[in-house]
Amino acid sequence: MTTLFFSSNKYPLLGSALLKGRSYSVELISVKEKDRLYAKNEANFLYTRKASIYGCCIKLLTSAEYVKERWEDSFYSMSEDIRSHGRLVVLQEKGKKLSIKYDPYTKTAFLFNVDYYGWVKSLALAVAGDVLEDEHKIYSVHGAAIDVKGKGVSLIAPPGTGKTTHSYGLLSMDGARLVADDWFFVRLSSREPLAFGSEKNSYIEADIGKIWGEYEKLVKNAHLDPQGRAVVNVRWIVGNDGVIPMTTMQEIILLKRDAEDKNIVTKLDAEEALQYLMSKNFCNPHQLVTDERKLRLRKDFFMQYLKQTSVHMVNTTQSPHETQRRIREIIRSEA
Repeated sequence: MTTLFFSSNKYPLLGSALLKGRSYSVELISVKEKDRLYAKNEANFLYTRKASIYGCCIKLLTSAEYVKERWEDSFYSMSEDIRSHGRLVVLQEKGKKLSIKYDPYTKTAFLFNVDYYGWVKSLALAVAGDVLEDEHKIYSVHGAAIDVKGKGVSLIAPPGTGKTTHSYGLLSMDGARLVADDWFFVRLSSREPLAFGSEKNSYIEADIGKIWGEYEKLVKNAHLDPQGRAVVNVRWIVGNDGVIPMTTMQEIILLKRDAEDKNIVTKLDAEEALQYLMSKNFCNPHQLVTDERKLRLRKDFFMQYLKQTSVHMVNTTQSPHETQRRIREIIRSEA
């Protein structure tokens, strides 16, 4: 089961447009505390929606039309006849601070005073990821997945290093198609890893049109929220066949931005790549449970994932267009 709550205002008050320097922590709670919070707030569930996130049914409960509308645009819908695997509850409480609570037993998350939809949808994906990781050995990657003529390419990076910028830049390559721009799920096997998309549409920043001109029309026609972001259908730009549900992953490109490192492109082995990912918390700030067991699961997954692919590090200190050229060189050379 998954449940989401938000405020009763159509457009909740939002904080810093870019959320610079903002973060949150997750408090793990008991089933008893989950039941108490649910009962306390049940009268506020004006809207309920169920999303299909790679086969998981995640349920939204909210009093806010704003969240309900964004949710419907973000995710594929799930039949109301299907019982939910997880819940996301998003509420606004006057005079109280932002807090996020999660019951890992029932897969129920409560989001209090979260004023940024990007966190709402990422935590919905994190709840689905928790279900898939524990019960199906399917793992989350907080990154972009692009298919280039049948070859899967993944961009994984910490915030502020250009993951979104370069993911959308790659879509103008001949034969490139989008699988996921922010989060995807991976099935491992004895052969190549399979990467699966997670969202129906993309949640993008308006600035993307300033870097890649082909997206200006998309941004211009979008309904931007006060954060300067919008849920958009990139098929308007790349065509209906420009978005596909899965790819076979072959190339992983890690990004960093380090002015002191003069190397722009570096080939990495699996150990080097894993060390970088672990030093950046797997480039995923939305992990709900981070205990020793979960760390071991994710470490083992990424080691196998990295061993089955080719890995490069790209330092994004150059201009976006020059960095994009270097990334495309890697993709073409590994073809």
